[in-house]
Amino acid sequence: MIRVVLASKSPARLLALRGAGLTPDVIVSGFDETTIVDSSPTRLCTRLAEAKGSLVASSLPDDDVVVLAADTVMEIEGKAHGKPRNPESATRLWHRMRGHGAVIHTGHWVCVRRGGVEQQQSRVRSTGVHFADLSDDEVAAYVATGEPIDRAGGFSINGLAGAFVTRIDGDPYNVVGISLPLVRQMVIDLGVPWHELWQPELPGTILP
Repeated sequence: MIRVVLASKSPARLLALRGAGLTPDVIVSGFDETTIVDSSPTRLCTRLAEAKGSLVASSLPDDDVVVLAADTVMEIEGKAHGKPRNPESATRLWHRMRGHGAVIHTGHWVCVRRGGVEQQQSRVRSTGVHFADLSDDEVAAYVATGEPIDRAGGFSINGLAGAFVTRIDGDPYNVVGISLPLVRQMVIDLGVPWHELWQPELPGTILP
């Protein structure tokens, strides 16, 4: 049985993988995201995913393992927007987003180490998201819940903000933070049948 490791602290990504039959161990890289700056949203999310995944993979023994890493960046009018760090930045972001569309870019990095051979692949999936025209009171109430703080794009489609998303153009899992169809194809391209990763009966572990 090949071990699966998720190099992300995102509960939404973990839940998506578990729903797809995988039971990954979670190892958070601790990588400082502020050390990578890029004007291209797609390059930025790819570089961040690669950095986080590589750091976790390098800490693991040489046993058979699949390491999955992902990073999500939202693009509005050609500019990347990351995680709002405080209520003020979350409010400003939502005032720009409401009644408009954005593009969610998720960079995916997969490393397969098997039989002493290691292979890696990076790919990006992009999905359009359209938001309802929230009132000032709705924005203030949502920000006050704390949900948009430190979340990519300043919202969680699986949480309170699910009612604010009026349309999705593309892969809905990508908005959650990990494109399951894309990860499946990447794993297959690296020589591992997707169904070999199904481990629904195992509990998995979460490590710091």
